[in-house]
Amino acid sequence: MELSVSIKDLSVAYGVVKVLEGLDLDIGKGEFIVLLGPSGCGKSTLLNCIAGLLDVSGGQVIIEGKNVTWEEPKDRGIGMVFQSYALYPQMSVERNLSFGLRVSGMKRDEIDKRVARAAEILQIEPLMARKPAHLSGGQRQRVAIGRALVRDVDVFLFDEPLSNLDAKLRSDLRVEIKRLHQRLKNTMIYVTHDQIEAMTLADRIAVMKDGVIQQLDTPHGVYHRPVNHFVAGFIGSPTMNFMEGDLSGTGSDAVIQLEGLKVPMKGYEFAEGGAVAGAGKAILGVRPEHVLVGKAAANMPVTVEIEVEIVEPMGADVVAWTQVAGKSFTFRTDSEILLKPGDKVTIGFDPARASLFDQKTGHRL
Repeated sequence: MELSVSIKDLSVAYGVVKVLEGLDLDIGKGEFIVLLGPSGCGKSTLLNCIAGLLDVSGGQVIIEGKNVTWEEPKDRGIGMVFQSYALYPQMSVERNLSFGLRVSGMKRDEIDKRVARAAEILQIEPLMARKPAHLSGGQRQRVAIGRALVRDVDVFLFDEPLSNLDAKLRSDLRVEIKRLHQRLKNTMIYVTHDQIEAMTLADRIAVMKDGVIQQLDTPHGVYHRPVNHFVAGFIGSPTMNFMEGDLSGTGSDAVIQLEGLKVPMKGYEFAEGGAVAGAGKAILGVRPEHVLVGKAAANMPVTVEIEVEIVEPMGADVVAWTQVAGKSFTFRTDSEILLKPGDKVTIGFDPARASLFDQKTGHRL
């Protein structure tokens, strides 16, 4: 893989508080990487280090083969889109797009060509004479993206660019950013706490917690084979169901004994080095969308009779809450299946699609 951005042993500290420590990350040329995690996990700090907006305590930032650790942001060959639109209110869209190029002394013909290209790509050509106050939130964010585009750089950085928009606009612009990446094929590094944005946009997702990358994998890998309890709980909406129990046996003979429910783990693919030897405390994780209801549950390896407690219609599907093995348990089903609180139904799931975690370390088994 040809590298576009390489982070080596990066550390950032404020006094005795360590925000990032010994972080490594390699990003391929043309790759779309999403830095995902809760507030305070270090994702924006990492992005700002790449952009040169924060001084690092140690380590290196290499962009397109050049060590830029102590270079000014303007010399790093990056374009950045901020969470706030950061547009000049007194300038038109055209002047906002061209301002940085004019300051750098670029020739007028080249400026006009780049601005026209960005406006065409982002479909903001009719807005060029307007000022930011006369634009919608989505239009302002397009202009902010355009201001990065006109720099014609190899690496684009996005710092939660959609968080100030309503749900419909977020969905629309998410598609536009995906289309933009497919058209330009530039390297893009995108920060968000929204897992939907991460899953839909990324080639790979770096899930972060406390300044550490917990898992770097494709959206499919992060969703289906989370490396630990944290990643499993952070990815997915509603979140994965977790039930504690006693695990015994090895390989396909492994069994986890929950409260009032025995679950054979036949077909479950253990992590490398995670094949169970002897008994131990473990956590079984089951995603709500992997649970079947009613007749469809009859052929599942594990079935449970439950009473529906809460029903949340979502349009195309329904999310319901119940109790399994003494724990709150959520499942998602088709909206054609009519459920209401108090209904007694059978639910079932396949342990082969579940996840097992060591109760003490949280690591995937």
